[in-house]
Amino acid sequence: MTLFLALIIVAIVLGLIGVVADGLLFLLFIGIAVLVADLVYIAVRTRRSARRRPLR
Repeated sequence: MTLFLALIIVAIVLGLIGVVADGLLFLLFIGIAVLVADLVYIAVRTRRSARRRPLR
């Protein structure tokens, strides 16, 4: 969970720098890519842990 939150913060910071700084629009796209990768990571992790729980 710590990795998820750290990547969210990194994506937000990169996005803000990319929007505010002139000529650094590529940082916005990198921030978006990090955000998408983070969402895929948490989705895979959640799906994997859901299958391991035994039925009661």
